[in-house]
Amino acid sequence: MIAILVFPDFQLLDAAGPISVFEHAVRIGRAPTPIKVVSASPGEVRSSSGVALMARALKSAAGARTLLIAGGVGVDAAIKSKPTLSFIRAAARRGCRVASVCSGAYLLAEAGLLEGRRATTHWRRTSHFRARYPNVKLEPDQIYVQDGNIWSSAGISAGIDLALAMVAEDFGEEVARATARQLVVYHRRAGGQSQFSSLIELKAPTGRFAELLGWARTHLDQPLTVECLAEQAGMSSRHFARAFVAETGMTPSKAVERLRLEVARQAVQSGSEGIERVAQSTGFGDPERMRRAFIRAFGQPPQALRRAARAA
Repeated sequence: MIAILVFPDFQLLDAAGPISVFEHAVRIGRAPTPIKVVSASPGEVRSSSGVALMARALKSAAGARTLLIAGGVGVDAAIKSKPTLSFIRAAARRGCRVASVCSGAYLLAEAGLLEGRRATTHWRRTSHFRARYPNVKLEPDQIYVQDGNIWSSAGISAGIDLALAMVAEDFGEEVARATARQLVVYHRRAGGQSQFSSLIELKAPTGRFAELLGWARTHLDQPLTVECLAEQAGMSSRHFARAFVAETGMTPSKAVERLRLEVARQAVQSGSEGIERVAQSTGFGDPERMRRAFIRAFGQPPQALRRAARAA
């Protein structure tokens, strides 16, 4: 049995995404497995969007082999629910695979399941989560993390990646790939991949500098100084620097560094290209400079990220 735990004001896609993955995997794998939505408040449970799911009582999923906990704005109230926390602890004690999507990690942490363990959550929650649960080995820039029988993932769509990884573990890679094809999603992002794009971090990535940033991304092996970027934009260096910060909230040099890091990380994780070659092609120049940048940004050197991606 697979149980999906929800609470008032849960994020609908945190539950619906994995449910769809498991639905198709069970059908494709021809292994009938009940999927139940459960809650401490059985009946109609309203999501933050207003759309509700019908949930059964927690006790109806006492024998579940997988328990997946949704996140959402209602998590602050949910972590105060003693029946919910007791149910999660009991599931973990009997060896159930327990997972969270997005801020559902707060329920894992509140239940005491993340003490000394690796975990992740939505990147916007990083500072608050770390302050509240300092003993958790939070890895904020991961799509999903597995530590023993405890899994956690980032926001919304990352729950689909986590569910596909579980399908691969339960039914094999072939079923996971077939499930991904059926859902028309990528199969499957490695857990170690970044949660977000550098361009998404900018205040206005689709503004007047969007074309310039796209150009910069394809010319990372060039110096890309402020003067170079200003010339490409057809502006004076001084005016360009001021306008870029005003529109994007980031200096040109910082934006270029983020682009270099993102492209370099993708190359490190997804290919067999040598680290030195990656450093050269993304404009870092030498592996040591890239290594220092990776440690500042991701807390790990390129080699560690490559090993984690291959093991995912």
